[in-house]
Amino acid sequence: MLLGGGHAHLQVLARFAERRPRGWDALLVTPHPRQIYSGMLPGWIAGHYTLDEISIDLLPLARAAEVGLLLDAATGLDADAGVLHTRHHGSIAFDALSIDVGSGPPHTIPGAAEHGVGIRPIEGFAAAWERLRRQLHDTRGPLHVVVLGAGPGGVELAFGLRHRAIREGWSHLRVRLVGSEATPLPGAPASARTCMADKLREVGVEWEGSRRAAAIESRRIVFEDTGEAAADVCWIVTGAAPVPWLAASGLDTDDAGYVRVNGKLQSLSHANVFAAGDAASHPRPLPKSGVYAVRAGAALARSLLAFCEGMPLTEWRPQRQALYLVSTGDRHAVAVWARWSWQGSWTWRWKDLIDRRFVEGFRQSV
Repeated sequence: MLLGGGHAHLQVLARFAERRPRGWDALLVTPHPRQIYSGMLPGWIAGHYTLDEISIDLLPLARAAEVGLLLDAATGLDADAGVLHTRHHGSIAFDALSIDVGSGPPHTIPGAAEHGVGIRPIEGFAAAWERLRRQLHDTRGPLHVVVLGAGPGGVELAFGLRHRAIREGWSHLRVRLVGSEATPLPGAPASARTCMADKLREVGVEWEGSRRAAAIESRRIVFEDTGEAAADVCWIVTGAAPVPWLAASGLDTDDAGYVRVNGKLQSLSHANVFAAGDAASHPRPLPKSGVYAVRAGAALARSLLAFCEGMPLTEWRPQRQALYLVSTGDRHAVAVWARWSWQGSWTWRWKDLIDRRFVEGFRQSV
């Protein structure tokens, strides 16, 4: 059973289309018939792509791999009994399970669940964006959108929204980016952080650094330093949280609630269970980002094939550094690799080429 239609399972489906595990039936269980590729989401917000261009249809991939597709959401898991509980189809038994369900929004800030919009799950965020877009077309009074979290995802969304506002003539939209450090992109080289701060100011995104949200309320955010900001909409891009049913699944999980796996992406407590992407807690801690989920896909496919065929499993050694290409809305991007950074329109074209090839690769595979 493949649980979740995440980045890693896309590559498992593509591999199974080339070579199925002998003697096994396979079923993909996921609540949505598509995957919206997170790397192109800010470009969709900015208006550079249509939703179809950034979406991957799971049905053709499943058919090509001769994998069944069940559109349903998991509500629980009993790893000892080998049973998955679903919202609409009851309990389903499995002999082997691969988990790639991503993560959800962290609700550590009071009021986040009631008044905020989490970037995860992406389908929920996409629906919220469509509602906001209609609201921006239908109203002319001031509307304040606060993006909470100044990592690569938050920065890209703020730039993308501001670019779309300029493009559509939404002069009544105010975009504010809030981060816990003095400059955006924590962990990036100082040159990249300074560049981003300057670019935010240049395009008209209000930057608020060294601020932490104490509570999200209706139409405002209250900060820990007693200050506050108007927020008709608050996009929460401050991190991730595991899906809640994992903690009671019987699987060995880390302190946060993610599935602990070995270097073969195999559960430490259940040899017939595998996990990748945000749902997994790797021996060497990895960022919860699509970059590493994509890299894990080929390794997960190898491990699943080897397990099903009784062959030795091989270790996955993720790269220690990842390249981040951070778009700034206007077909311009900043590349960050370890201590180095570059920027320009050529960087955006590079990112655009990589992203389009990723999506198109799964369409061509069927």
